[in-house]
Amino acid sequence: MDPKTLLLSALVLITIGYHAFWYTSVRRRQELLGPATPTPVGTAVGFIANFFDTLGIGSYATSTAMLKLWKVVPDEKIPGTLNVGYVLPTVVQTLIYVTIVEVEFTTLAAIIAAAVVGAYLGAGVVARLPRRGIQLGMGTALVAAATLMTLSTLGMGPAPGVALGVSGLKLGIAVGCSMVFGALMMLGIGFYAPCLIMISLLGMDPKASYPIMMGACAFLMPTGSIQFVRENKYDLRTAVSFMIGGPGAVLIAAFIVKSLPLEIVRRLVVLVVLYTAFSLLRSAAVERRTAASGAQR
Repeated sequence: MDPKTLLLSALVLITIGYHAFWYTSVRRRQELLGPATPTPVGTAVGFIANFFDTLGIGSYATSTAMLKLWKVVPDEKIPGTLNVGYVLPTVVQTLIYVTIVEVEFTTLAAIIAAAVVGAYLGAGVVARLPRRGIQLGMGTALVAAATLMTLSTLGMGPAPGVALGVSGLKLGIAVGCSMVFGALMMLGIGFYAPCLIMISLLGMDPKASYPIMMGACAFLMPTGSIQFVRENKYDLRTAVSFMIGGPGAVLIAAFIVKSLPLEIVRRLVVLVVLYTAFSLLRSAAVERRTAASGAQR
């Protein structure tokens, strides 16, 4: 059997296992978690974010901005909600792009494995962080994401290459970077922008970033999300809304829309992401002042 087919078959089995685990956990903790009924706002956020994610803008920064602006989810639950709810839409993206976009299998598999390890280690830390730690981490991560988006929009990144894979030292660098990106995803910074820059710096064809990025996310998200589910560090209704609203948006973007003039959208997203980042950092500062005044009393 073709290696890609084996990889995708394993992904389908992992996805089924993850959702079975999530369902069982929700049934066992229903009173603590509350209702699982999807909300219109959450479904709309999932649809919009995954539509643009499929076209290359990314979903985590845009989702965080919408969740924060519309006060959908408490700050400390945003990373877990994104990771728990976006597993299925990301798997749909992966099944599409790994099938239709060429990439060297060893490079793909190595980067995916490294991202999974990074996500597992990162989720264990993020799931136990206090509210202020989440706000600081997400705010800083979003500033970094906005910077990367700006460089990409201005064409200031590295010149694209043509290789479909790497080996030796370059593969080692890709594996190390992927572990870091996987850990950062648990804080709510998307994989796409840093992955695209890494791919270009290593001399690979930017198109190869689609199956690599989506494949890495699809495998790492169930791994990291299990820890958020165990710690109840996510919003159930919003996560279910993401799971319902995301896959349809992926199919529309991949097979019907396919491409859009996205430069203006990217610039608007950068502005919104920066606003959200500073809002989170401001909230963290307020938390610190509140804690300090409480300690003085």
